[in-house]
Amino acid sequence: MGLFNLFSKKENKADLDKGLERTKQGVFAKLARAVAGKSKVDDEVLDNLEEVLITSDVGVETTLRIIRRIEERVAADKYMNTSELNGILREEIAALLEEQRPEVEDFTTREATGVPYVIMVVGVNGAGKTTTIGKLAAKFKAAGKKVYIGAADTFRAAAIDQLAVWAERAGVTMVRQDMGSDPASVAYDTLKSAVANQADVVLIDTAGRLHNKIGLMNELTKIRNVMAKVIPDAPHDVMLVLDGSTGQNAFEQAKQFTQATQVTSLTITKLDGTAKGGVVIGISDQFKIPVRYIGVGEGIDQLQVFDRREFVASLFGE
Repeated sequence: MGLFNLFSKKENKADLDKGLERTKQGVFAKLARAVAGKSKVDDEVLDNLEEVLITSDVGVETTLRIIRRIEERVAADKYMNTSELNGILREEIAALLEEQRPEVEDFTTREATGVPYVIMVVGVNGAGKTTTIGKLAAKFKAAGKKVYIGAADTFRAAAIDQLAVWAERAGVTMVRQDMGSDPASVAYDTLKSAVANQADVVLIDTAGRLHNKIGLMNELTKIRNVMAKVIPDAPHDVMLVLDGSTGQNAFEQAKQFTQATQVTSLTITKLDGTAKGGVVIGISDQFKIPVRYIGVGEGIDQLQVFDRREFVASLFGE
């Protein structure tokens, strides 16, 4: 059974609609003002639309790409009225995500290999990294998987303690050492224990410091190299957790971490408390890294597999 099949699509869709409500209201209020008094899509409307998208945290590069697409359609159709703009914008955003974001396979459906699937989770402190790990662990356990967590953020006692609470709540095994221990040592011990006990999945937490890129890069590289001594192709996924409510700061975090390590998937959290949900569109487009999960609430079931079609449908109220 796939992990998120535990919850109905109807429940997930309702949470998604509710979680994106502030973004939707913000975007369409701005869009209404952008086309007020206009009967057709002209240069002024396009300029206003560009401002709407940028101020909705879609990002400059992605916004310009969307505007170019709409300009091409206006030129081809010769005349386009403003009442059609919502539909056209929806189509172009959906097409953009279709092109830039390949499908991400839910690893819980993969054939059993006898080797744990290792996810190294990275991101700044406060982005929701530890909570995401806890929610994933609970989900995986509920899906019948044997889960191990490695508390390799050894620089903050609070991070280890918070992870321990999640591990106990989820009923999964956590490997920890004393605060200040070598993070790579924790990762190594976690994988050794997971292999010995035939675990299905391992989640490795890491420190969320951006004090300098060189230090971050060296630390993450060391963790990766040590894990590869236990499982040669580990980690199988390097998941970057970003706080969607930070808007443009999330772009900068993505830039820093993609330069420091080979990020293979994204989780974007806290979309329910912000009008900046446009970051999902811009980040998935600009970094060409698949968004795997999005957080649309505090509940365990409100960390959802990202479905680009459902995301666009919810954003545009369909």
